[in-house]
Amino acid sequence: MTFTSLLLVVLAAFIHAGWNLLAKRAAPVGPVFVFAYNLVSCVAYAPWVVMILVRGTIDWGWVGAGFVILSGLIHLAYSLFLQRGYQVADLSVVYPVARGTGPLLSSFGAFLFLGESPTGPGLAGLGLVIIGIGLIATGGKLSAFRRPGGQAGLLWGVPTGGLIASYTVVDAYAVKALGIAPVVLDWFSNLLRFFLLLPLVAANPRRALARMKGYWWVAVCVGLLSPLSYILVLAALTSGAPLSLVAPMREMSMMVGALMGMLILREAVGPSRLTGCAILVAGVILLSVA
Repeated sequence: MTFTSLLLVVLAAFIHAGWNLLAKRAAPVGPVFVFAYNLVSCVAYAPWVVMILVRGTIDWGWVGAGFVILSGLIHLAYSLFLQRGYQVADLSVVYPVARGTGPLLSSFGAFLFLGESPTGPGLAGLGLVIIGIGLIATGGKLSAFRRPGGQAGLLWGVPTGGLIASYTVVDAYAVKALGIAPVVLDWFSNLLRFFLLLPLVAANPRRALARMKGYWWVAVCVGLLSPLSYILVLAALTSGAPLSLVAPMREMSMMVGALMGMLILREAVGPSRLTGCAILVAGVILLSVA
């Protein structure tokens, strides 16, 4: 992996953790918030997409259109599951569980469907990343999941991670094999999500506006940052970085997100989570040199 690709993925990780912190703050709004930030994304990134389309550098076909639609559907499910998880559990639980499940499955997907070959250091790094995420998610106390509501973060985080793995493989194929520009893929995915969520808002616009009161600034920030973080990852893939390394390396955002939850949201912190952060860092470093 080149230094440029590494830099793109690291920057994306910090941006990703930042917008998830904001999304957690808007958790009470639910699907309406997802609609709002998708609207912001569609408007903000439209000029860039139009410029690419006018140049005609993308060779559209039925396969490409199908992958764009599939990507949009998976991203919609991911957004709704994530936002629901933030309604019922802490950021420092849902975020690590979701991001931790994703790299394992997406790396297997890369090995099975994209023909990428696993390396010893890469597999070792992946193992450390998963162990670190597990410690961050549980705080070293599995008994926490046996308390009433204690499994909520796990129950929503795991399927969210599965959706992360799904869209990572689908989108990687779209940009690497089909040549679809990352910003175009992400924009059309956002546009599809916008239209699928529109009936929900149109059914009761006043109620939707009332729910968004005080949260529009959050929607603007998430709408700008969410596509940017993912576009940077897709750009790293188009530069030749292998998905089996990019996917788990993104999970350093786990460390950043967990620390944000601890320091900014005042969520519980302990030695196990701090140890998990250290193990996670070691895994990311090992992956970067694999």
